[in-house]
Amino acid sequence: MTASATTTPDFCNGVLHFSNLPPDFERLGARPAIAEGAHRIEEVDAAAVYQTRLMADALRYTTLQLCASKESGHPGGFASSADAYAALVMLGHTNILTEVGHHAPGFYSAMFLDGSLEAMGISDMHQLQTRFRERDGLLGHLSGAIPGLLAPAGPLGQGQHFAMAAAYLHRETLFPVTIGDGGLGEPYILSAFKHFHTAYPEVTNFLPVLVWNGFSQEHHSMVSLMDNERMLAYWRAHDFGRVILIDAKDYDDAGQEGDYVDSTLFGDPARSAFTRAVLDGMREAEASALGGTMTCFIVKQLKGAGVHATGAKSHNLYPGDNATKPNIAAALERGALAPEAWALVRTNMQRAGGGPAGETAVTESERVPSDIGTLPTRAFAVGEKAVPASAMAEMVAELGRRDPLFVVTNADGNEASNMKAINEALKIRHPTEDGLYNQSPTGQVYEPLSEDACAGFAAGLALFGGRSLWLSYESFAINGWPIVQTVGQAMAELRRKTPALVTMFTAGALEQGRNGWTHQRPEIENYIGGQMRNGNVYLLYPADANQMQAAYGWATEQFNKCISIVASKSALPVYSTPDQAREAIEQGAVCLADSGQGASGTVVFALTGDMVALPVFAAKETLEAAGYRVRVVAVVNPRRLYRPGDVAWRHSAEPDDRFMSDADFQTLFDGDALIGVSGGGTVALEPVLLRSRAAARDLFGWQRGETTASPAEIMAFNGITAESLDRRARDLIAGAA
Repeated sequence: MTASATTTPDFCNGVLHFSNLPPDFERLGARPAIAEGAHRIEEVDAAAVYQTRLMADALRYTTLQLCASKESGHPGGFASSADAYAALVMLGHTNILTEVGHHAPGFYSAMFLDGSLEAMGISDMHQLQTRFRERDGLLGHLSGAIPGLLAPAGPLGQGQHFAMAAAYLHRETLFPVTIGDGGLGEPYILSAFKHFHTAYPEVTNFLPVLVWNGFSQEHHSMVSLMDNERMLAYWRAHDFGRVILIDAKDYDDAGQEGDYVDSTLFGDPARSAFTRAVLDGMREAEASALGGTMTCFIVKQLKGAGVHATGAKSHNLYPGDNATKPNIAAALERGALAPEAWALVRTNMQRAGGGPAGETAVTESERVPSDIGTLPTRAFAVGEKAVPASAMAEMVAELGRRDPLFVVTNADGNEASNMKAINEALKIRHPTEDGLYNQSPTGQVYEPLSEDACAGFAAGLALFGGRSLWLSYESFAINGWPIVQTVGQAMAELRRKTPALVTMFTAGALEQGRNGWTHQRPEIENYIGGQMRNGNVYLLYPADANQMQAAYGWATEQFNKCISIVASKSALPVYSTPDQAREAIEQGAVCLADSGQGASGTVVFALTGDMVALPVFAAKETLEAAGYRVRVVAVVNPRRLYRPGDVAWRHSAEPDDRFMSDADFQTLFDGDALIGVSGGGTVALEPVLLRSRAAARDLFGWQRGETTASPAEIMAFNGITAESLDRRARDLIAGAA
């Protein structure tokens, strides 16, 4: 039917189908179940059940019409979770996260219905459709920059990290996180929960909500053949003390075949019974999770419930799948609501949790971390030897003393990276107290074996306003990097300040000769370096211990940035004073040595890293002896060396428009020959090569790993020796003459 303009709420402008007022509406929908001034329903009575059903229907309808408007998007997965989502909202819980980026249109629908999207200028269905999957609108997978949404969701298996980080920082708030059974086929989701619970047994105010619908993106889910008892046992085996499963099959009165059924096909009494069970189960789950028991809620219902198709066929819309296509039109007509029902749903959603999620979610206000002041540093003398990693460790330890919620995550061990001071001061979080191993149940060093779990918890803490540090071997960091990349992009979009996400990768390839190529994977430097053009990504290469301290001190003062530091755990020469070190971070590069004169020509070495300076300085000596002027420049913060137009800094929250001037660049890098040298990836030297005016240029960098007895041998295997650098410099100048 078509509703009259006088009865249709303005936000419904653009809704294609309406139904007649259902017969029970006057009795069960006359007043909102969430009373004025209340944050949630008071009890699970007939009216609450009825209005939860309406909310689930409204979510399904909006999701399907929204996707059909662009003939793209993913309605099926969220549709099978709509009853659980509606129950959470009716119980006042709106800090809801998800592991499933494909549920984005459903979450956008929820933010539209509660009015949160009005902050984006989206006030009715027409505007919602116009902005869906468009630039400066509602991107295809979730972003925490959308009002009311707490975190991004794209790659599967990440949502649990955000939920646990949020729960850690906000102990009195429940953080449900929806998890699809399509992603549950991999074990790391549950292993992450289990390790976290072992380390933080007192933090249980997160609630995984498994959407068990039997299907993945294009096929049956890997857990589709599990029966209910096996699924319950699966979660219990991962430390969940309370597992609540509501199976729609138990309420089916429509004779549907298979283990997974669609509750929207039930008769009214059966559907109300199912909805009541979901509400009762969710109320029990919230009490359990907030009461100190790690709890899981499972809703088992066929994928695509209430939309245009079921199973994996409901997952995605394709070109031609618009609102006039018969199966989509039929689903929209079947799921349509009366205008009065739409108004009632909006009222309940606007009251739930104390107001629209876009105003009340924990991420809608800036969390101000404790004041840590200026971290202490040690001034190493130029010429002495010091371990960069150890110098940073002392600062990390002091930061942890000043901020009790600060967490260091590490999988391979801080002692192995010459950062034992962190463990000694902050202690490894472990249920077994043992002073020999620096273990304590109250420690601030989180050590799951999985780099994904390390990166995920650290990234989640930073995104939600806490301080964290992920430490890893450079060779293994790739196992956790995707979530750092996700959060880095999210930070660039946020409408609030949050501490920078800081990572530090030790034990570079040059230090791992005896371990061989399994520990020699510096190529991640190219991965990170390739992201520097994003606008808020920084790859720092301190060349000595003073620069390391300057790098970490700078990183702890930044906001909405993704900062990675690469340095060695070996004792290496100090080339710069503390003042020069700070200048290097702020300006991007610093001159470590300059002959001042040389009749044979000027050679400039631009290096990234610390240990690789050894063959560079050895080449400097032989070249100077042969009459060349040699300048050695440490490229410490290469993001600063790009030209402003090379980097999308204007699109970043907390935009950083500091770039080295042409005059300063030329002072450092002008010469007859320029040679870039890296002990790892060479992408970070790109801005130097882009701006250099030297006619003769070359690049030395990592090629591949091998088992060797020393750093010098692995550098030689990769062609990075004093002899090869000397020879190439002479050839370049001779060729340019």
